[in-house]
Amino acid sequence: MSKLLEIRGIQEYRTVREVKGPLIVIERTKGISYGEMGVVTGPDGEPRLIQVIEVGPDYAIAQVLTGTLGLPASGSTVRFYGTTLRLPVSEDLLGRIISGRGVPRDSLSMPPAEDFLDVNGEPLNPYARDYPEEPIETGVSAIDGLYTMVRGQKLPIFSGTGLPHNMLAAQVARQATVRGSEEEFAIVFAAIGLRTEEALFFIDEFRRTGALRRLVLVMNLASDPIAERILTPRVALTIAEYLAWQRDYHVLVILSDMLNYAEALRELSSAKGELPGRRGYPGYMYTDLASIFERAGRARGRKGSVTQFPILTMPHDDITHPVPDLTGYITEGQLVLSRSMWGKGIYPPFDVLMSLSRLMKDAVGEGKTRDDHKYVANQLISAYSRALDVRNLAVLVGEGNLSWRERRYLRFADEFERRFIAQGFYERRTFEQTLDIAWDALSILPDDEFSNIPPEVSKRYYREGVFKSIKDEGVKA
Repeated sequence: MSKLLEIRGIQEYRTVREVKGPLIVIERTKGISYGEMGVVTGPDGEPRLIQVIEVGPDYAIAQVLTGTLGLPASGSTVRFYGTTLRLPVSEDLLGRIISGRGVPRDSLSMPPAEDFLDVNGEPLNPYARDYPEEPIETGVSAIDGLYTMVRGQKLPIFSGTGLPHNMLAAQVARQATVRGSEEEFAIVFAAIGLRTEEALFFIDEFRRTGALRRLVLVMNLASDPIAERILTPRVALTIAEYLAWQRDYHVLVILSDMLNYAEALRELSSAKGELPGRRGYPGYMYTDLASIFERAGRARGRKGSVTQFPILTMPHDDITHPVPDLTGYITEGQLVLSRSMWGKGIYPPFDVLMSLSRLMKDAVGEGKTRDDHKYVANQLISAYSRALDVRNLAVLVGEGNLSWRERRYLRFADEFERRFIAQGFYERRTFEQTLDIAWDALSILPDDEFSNIPPEVSKRYYREGVFKSIKDEGVKA
């Protein structure tokens, strides 16, 4: 435990007034700072790591990171060390599984520390930020083709209970990479409040496929203390920042599930007796989430980058719920999973029209992905939107009463969903393969329908044979 703390001066108190859930209240304190670390030792002699979350004129409230079970107020001793939690970091953490407070969970000792970093991070000067313009290839067509992830971006997934967000997170962690033989790439996966079976799924998947070699798994289980859940994403981001800023890695940080983090924040806020905001969440939740999400980015003069891929489940599939709602204000886009698409057997079940990536336009094109990428993405979304309108019309009037162009749109929608969106869990596609499949679907439509693609681009990629091979079932133009 002492390795996690840089001791500057010890203050000792035997004035614990109350133990309330994951919190302890210490009276008659002096000079204690917010975020300061310490240790509380009960009559049983077991030391427990604590962190100050509120200070007053003569008191301090601290959260116990290892649980308060069996810890009484009477007879407990608190020692503060005058510093925040500092995490020992090393490149040798790649391939390791650690807990949400930075200690090993894989029965191995911690690797020798190359540095000790504050888990709260250091603010990145806005002037020093570089605009994100380089893509990450996830190998998933729906993401790479329509909402390309950009190095330094924050691109969350909004999912619902029972939808395959864990599968998608594991697939992206296994497949994602950046182009270029000289580019170092790493994954930091923060599992926040997961059930045991979910944790075992990720561990087994990463070990069996070899993905663990380039991955740090920071794991907090549902049975772990609530206070540790608050710390988990910060520990993960501290490791990511070390790899990015000191070791020149491009790091993808996957945070799953941020709803569990927000629930832990609400529980701590309630234990402190704070005035609740929307649906009982604390009024400062926006600021707290921003302190996590804004640790993504690129820095001028530094080769590495930190990209965030947060995953959060929406209670009752409600996208206006406070957690996804506030997340949408902070991040640069959103990927929404669709229950109706999942019901049709389509994986990954993206809701195409509800999803977007605000930074994609500057990260695709010649020299980055392919020269037709931006046009193809816009045309796919436009055509699919019209195809859904035609589907609704067909329900009312019957497919036999549609024009031949409308029938083309129906066939395009089926091909788009079954070949472009749908993809195997172990199927990895390059940018070029994704765009080729997109042209197969678009070529079902006559090329005079392409309002978003320049004629010279259409001539190079349009699949004439696809258009001619499909019967119009007797309907003439």
